[in-house]
Amino acid sequence: MSSTFSGLSRASSALAAQQRALDTTGQNIANVNTAGYSRQRAELQSVGGSIVPATYATGDGLGQGVTADTVTRIRDAFLEGRAQTEHAATASLTAADTTLAQIEDAFREPGTTGLQSQLDAMWASWSDVASNPTEPAARGAVLERTSTLVAGLNTTSATLDQQWAHDLDGLTTLVADVNASLTAIADLNQAISRTNAAGTPSNELADKRDVLVLALADQIGATASLNPDGTLAVRIGGATVVNGSSAMTLKVAGGSDPAAAATDPPRLVTAPGGTTVVPGGTASGLLTAMTTTIPEYKKKLDDIASQLAGQLNALHQQGYDLDGNPGGPVFDGGAGSTTVNADGTTTVDLSKVTAATIRLAVTSVDQLAAATLSPAAAGGAPAKNDGGMADAIHQLRLGTEGSDASYRKMIVGLGVQAASAASKLAAQSVISAQVDSSRESVSGVSIDEEMTNMLQFQHGYQAAGRLVTAIDEMLDQLINRTGRVGL
Repeated sequence: MSSTFSGLSRASSALAAQQRALDTTGQNIANVNTAGYSRQRAELQSVGGSIVPATYATGDGLGQGVTADTVTRIRDAFLEGRAQTEHAATASLTAADTTLAQIEDAFREPGTTGLQSQLDAMWASWSDVASNPTEPAARGAVLERTSTLVAGLNTTSATLDQQWAHDLDGLTTLVADVNASLTAIADLNQAISRTNAAGTPSNELADKRDVLVLALADQIGATASLNPDGTLAVRIGGATVVNGSSAMTLKVAGGSDPAAAATDPPRLVTAPGGTTVVPGGTASGLLTAMTTTIPEYKKKLDDIASQLAGQLNALHQQGYDLDGNPGGPVFDGGAGSTTVNADGTTTVDLSKVTAATIRLAVTSVDQLAAATLSPAAAGGAPAKNDGGMADAIHQLRLGTEGSDASYRKMIVGLGVQAASAASKLAAQSVISAQVDSSRESVSGVSIDEEMTNMLQFQHGYQAAGRLVTAIDEMLDQLINRTGRVGL
């Protein structure tokens, strides 16, 4: 049979448990706006009675009160995994969308400073020469507008190279941040393991760790799984980079410029070890930009420059200039790209003509070969009023296989690809937001719910206090008044 004093023990445990629950509710309310905070719940557990009573004693079957030794973080492991996956996908698509938007800016289409406008202006100047073959102003306009086009090709190519270098710098900075986060997670794993072994709560440490893991999911597509000892194992592309208190580091390997990247593409590797890691998130988008997207459009632009040089040079070298001399190449690829043949003609190696190297080879308005008739066919004198070749060159803009058509096809393809990337990003952003909302509904702090809990635990504390008062009055009656009659 239990003593009266056991009631005080039960009431005392109730007071302590309700106080712990109130403290937990206060912690939740205090962190209602703290990013990454997971609401906590004090787990109230009934304390059972003694299974084997003491010698010559019997148990009354009642419990020994309540305990609130455990404070649980409210998290949904499935939603956390989904969030890591969806955040990585959103970050990757964001990087892809940004890359294509920057490429569109590099081409400046549509607009008066874009290559299409510069091509149109150049072709129009050849039409003016066809109408007035001897007009110096018309011939000068050809050289000026062609120079502008060459500068536009050079500038666009340089802009793509700068974008590539910027992405490489961004990836290098991102990897440095990732390495710092991996080390921090390993340190938190160690702290959490020691805290759990000591029997003290580690909820705040776990919150900090989860924030770092979600940031890693955005940056590099990391995923995490919980070990039995409470530590996290972090994986990137199937490779374990954090396990317990040990962490690996990553580094960027491969070529450091677009030319070297063609044979030695940028990639992420472990250090030490040098094992290639296949990332997700922003890192995946940046690597795709540097290894696929930017090189693809740079090659298309180079092909257009080479095609323009080949077609225009071929026609121009069939014509005759103001002095009756055969026309030379209009474009070349700089030093080492031209060869002077035995008959005095010049051959341009088109494989060396790119958007970055193309230049105007004609230096004088008199060298523009606007005529189709040779001096011999024109009666022994230069056919200065013949603008047939200039007109033929002007007609190149209409060709379905010409540089203009290729350029328009590339720009249309770029627009479609950019629109598709933006559409995918918009859809993925909705999915990611829905997952975040679901996570927040589980682990986020609701002021209404916490106020309700506060009132509940407050009344529980008051009831436990009233129980102490009642037992105190009973003991006072038993100790001070038993055996005294008439009082």
